[in-house]
Amino acid sequence: MTESGYDAVVAAGGAGRRLGGADKPALTVGGRPLLDRVLAACPDARRVLVVGPERPTERAAVHWLREDPPGGGPVAAVAAALPAVTAPRVLLLAADLPFLDAATVRRLLAALDDPARDGALLVDAAGRDQPLAAAYRTAPLRAALAALGDPAGRPLRRLLDGLHLARLPDPAGASFDCDTWDELAAARERAGD
Repeated sequence: MTESGYDAVVAAGGAGRRLGGADKPALTVGGRPLLDRVLAACPDARRVLVVGPERPTERAAVHWLREDPPGGGPVAAVAAALPAVTAPRVLLLAADLPFLDAATVRRLLAALDDPARDGALLVDAAGRDQPLAAAYRTAPLRAALAALGDPAGRPLRRLLDGLHLARLPDPAGASFDCDTWDELAAARERAGD
């Protein structure tokens, strides 16, 4: 890879409204909490920054941060974590991606070898961009955040509008997330629970 090293930012501060307020990152798939499954997908990260309430994890070196206001959404999570990012590339990940794996992370990071790209994100089977299953160059992401203004409640697409992004197909379903009980049940069935 042309740039060495990456940090990982995991957004884990959502309220789990569609799950009746359940602590989504702590829910299990394949016998492991969703958050631990995501953290395992980025074993080579220089720093791992989790934005949300502190929870026990299998990974020892995790830096915990809170967005302002708590529950302020994914752009607020990015704003909370980005000052602590030290690597030239950063993963932005949701905490509820049970099938994200290290191979997909490497694929996202490798897409940044093209110097014309500011980021690379997965595109799900329905054709939707997944900006929290993505890798970005840190400097352009910082510039976009600075230009955005107050991050609370802002949609991620506004943050990413001016960035040059590679959109990678996701045939393995690594960007599948668990926002509802039905999706959690489907993930558990896929994992053989």
